[in-house]
Amino acid sequence: MDDIRMIVTDMDGTFLNSLHEVSPEFPEIYEELKKRNILFVPASGRQMPGITKYFGDTESEMAFIAENGGYVIYKNKELFADRLEHTYIAEIIDAIRGIHGATPVLSGKKKAYVDTENQDFIHYISHFYTDNEIREDLTEDIDDSIFKIAVYHPDGSEENVYPVLKQFEKYNLEIVVSGHNWLDIMNKNINKGNALEKLQEALDISPYQTMAFGDYMNDIEMLRNSKYSYAMKNAHPSVKEAASYEACSNDNFGVLKIIKDYLKL
Repeated sequence: MDDIRMIVTDMDGTFLNSLHEVSPEFPEIYEELKKRNILFVPASGRQMPGITKYFGDTESEMAFIAENGGYVIYKNKELFADRLEHTYIAEIIDAIRGIHGATPVLSGKKKAYVDTENQDFIHYISHFYTDNEIREDLTEDIDDSIFKIAVYHPDGSEENVYPVLKQFEKYNLEIVVSGHNWLDIMNKNINKGNALEKLQEALDISPYQTMAFGDYMNDIEMLRNSKYSYAMKNAHPSVKEAASYEACSNDNFGVLKIIKDYLKL
């Protein structure tokens, strides 16, 4: 592990603890990464502003993978942006309405859009989607690039949402369980792994020079595109199976423990 040039990490359940906090050690460790010319890349299902808000002035030095791979920037320049077809959005929203307890979020370049006035839910998603708009009907066309449909279910997305929505794979869409309560729908081949590959190609960094961390199924392609792949102790079993190594839990800031070991700090 002598030539790491890029470290890419999922955010929720991986880099952040359960209170959505960054370790107080991170600024010091980040400065050491900069000295060694190692690019730090947060990669998340969140909107871009929901990721960049954690990194302050260092945002302009970093790369970010947002929207599960639908939006990639490097040093404040856009490298890639996707768009979901409106026809699919309307049909999928109709199907979500038939799932008891499920709440959809349309995640766009400008804003996130919801059709609920439940303030508890809006407060909850503000951790991930910083600029929200309530709309009467999400099936109506929106003047924005919609990257994905995120679906929340309080009792678990894998059991309650995926069985109903997996039918939309027929439209060449990615239907992925992205957390215990979340499922994401994007265009086919939109995932963190392909986004990471675009970044690697743009910067001439190979998978053999990449370290990656994740905890849920939407991280699997990213881990497979990194030689030094770590599943968190709290990760889904399928993620542990896909990764080469294991880090301690996000609440113990396992990502930074592995990085510190690598940097010999």
